[in-house]
Amino acid sequence: MAGYLRGRATEFLRALRLHRETGAGAAEDSVEAARALRRASRRISASLHTFQPVLDPDWSEAMRPELAWVSGTLALEHAYGARLERLLLALHRLSGAATAFPPAQEEGGAVTAPGATDRVTRTAGGPAGRPPGATDGTPDAESTARRLAPDAATARPGGSGRATATVPATGTGRLPGTPLPTGRTTVTGTAGVTRAAPATGTTVDRGHLTVGAAKAGALLDRQLTLARTRAHSTALQALRSSRFHAIADKVAVLASEVPLSPAASAADLVPLAAAARERLVDAVAALPLLTAGSPYNAEALIHGLSPDPAPHPQDAPWHQVRLLLRLHRYAREVLHAGAGADPAAERLRAAGEALDRHRDASEAAAAAAQAARTPRIAPATAYALGVLHADQRHEVEAARYAFQRAWQKDVVGTS
Repeated sequence: MAGYLRGRATEFLRALRLHRETGAGAAEDSVEAARALRRASRRISASLHTFQPVLDPDWSEAMRPELAWVSGTLALEHAYGARLERLLLALHRLSGAATAFPPAQEEGGAVTAPGATDRVTRTAGGPAGRPPGATDGTPDAESTARRLAPDAATARPGGSGRATATVPATGTGRLPGTPLPTGRTTVTGTAGVTRAAPATGTTVDRGHLTVGAAKAGALLDRQLTLARTRAHSTALQALRSSRFHAIADKVAVLASEVPLSPAASAADLVPLAAAARERLVDAVAALPLLTAGSPYNAEALIHGLSPDPAPHPQDAPWHQVRLLLRLHRYAREVLHAGAGADPAAERLRAAGEALDRHRDASEAAAAAAQAARTPRIAPATAYALGVLHADQRHEVEAARYAFQRAWQKDVVGTS
């Protein structure tokens, strides 16, 4: 175990040096360094928890919460970014668009996408696609919605010159056959074609749903990007704090000398690792695995309208199992550090990945529900967020099913 802890401490210091060297350099290297810091912190903290009897009690009790703070602080920025990407991809999939949302950049009131130079302007009658008094809670939601909507004017090969494409405004929806709203959107670009969207029929209704999903994406983009920016600032402040420097100094000492207890030389690590597995087995036994083993059981949708914003009432036991499974995996890593590959590593990794997807889907659903609570959003936006929330709860259900299958394989493989 001493060799395992020294190895993880060396990884921590190496990742810290890489992070300092690439702090203002390549983004990918900085992300990888932060990921390595989190990985080393989790393993050291888990080993201190599982094998505490063979370690200095005062030192381990002081180090565990500090390492958990480092891992949690550095994980927030990545979590928000991954959650936003997950939700936008889900919105694209639920909208049935043929292509992914094109990346675009907004400067002032202009929206620029790769391969085109488009300018969105608004004429008389209020903001485009929105009756007077209606809002979706975001100042730039309409421009982002128009950027994300797949009904934008397309270019015709061989065209030349500048042309305009005028489409009817869409926002809160209207019945087929009713007059168009006064607010209209004019898209001026380099495409050599002028196209007007149909005024009535099913195409208009689908346009309403598409714009609703795009507005939902704009709202989520604004909220989660703001949260990610704040998490990034918090992580930078944490890495420059005296608290983190004190942790780094202790890890540097750990890389050369592990503070063991006097009874460590005669201690057996197997019973301690077995105790970690027993705690995991007891927690898994309390889960509704029989229900989770039935596809499309819709169990994850129960309490979908709970007044508790987060976490979902039925997700807490699964999150606890995820943490206990991680402790069990890391304990087995210590036991097999010098004895070759762990035969159960792949099965445990598959079960852990299923619970990671469960956690990600649960938090994404909570983010969609939180966005739907934004005051004064348009009905189409609220509807799209509701569909997105239900979709992520179905992903929770699928992750539970995958964990049940992986756990059954682990039980059979170790019996």
